[in-house]
Amino acid sequence: MVEVVYKLLTVDEAAAVEGLARWAGSAVDRRDGFVHLSTAAQLPETARRHFGPQRLLLLGFDAAALPLVWEPSRGGALFPHLYGPLPVGAAVSRAWLPADRAGGTAGGIAWGPP
Repeated sequence: MVEVVYKLLTVDEAAAVEGLARWAGSAVDRRDGFVHLSTAAQLPETARRHFGPQRLLLLGFDAAALPLVWEPSRGGALFPHLYGPLPVGAAVSRAWLPADRAGGTAGGIAWGPP
């Protein structure tokens, strides 16, 4: 059972959510009608595919506290989706990831070899 799910935010998105209790999500989230989240195992590929080399804020959330819908995405893997605003005030972890995630660990997530 997945205990924590994650949301990656760009620097601009992180600034926009500062002080908010709830957030409707990124432009892509709003377009798709749900907030895209990832498990720890899905994060590196999500970051690579959708964000490229930029500094990101990683927010972690208690999966059991969110009304998640697990739906197939990349290669049929089930991804956590939230149909409603993200309760950013309820994040259980918060870590800035460096622009070059080629190595090291941030927020407890290993991004590759050191």
